[in-house]
Amino acid sequence: MEEPENQLYPDLLWELAEEFRSYALRGGQVFVSTHSPDFLNACELEEVFWMSKQEGRSTARDNEQLAAFMVEGDQMGYLWKQGFFDGVSPR
Repeated sequence: MEEPENQLYPDLLWELAEEFRSYALRGGQVFVSTHSPDFLNACELEEVFWMSKQEGRSTARDNEQLAAFMVEGDQMGYLWKQGFFDGVSPR
């Protein structure tokens, strides 16, 4: 699904994330591209991969520090807006 935030009221993004999660738990697979901090806040860290381009190739990224922040209660969307996703600018 391409950028669901363009078609939904922001409060509904949490419900959409839950529907996707439920579908995946039943064996389905969902790919979503988003630039929405609200949608990211509705997701679990293990559900998210972010892509960055390095040397002409797209690479899936992760960040242990991001996980540590989330354990302390931070939300992924806010961390993205603050620039904590390596290789991906929020602007």
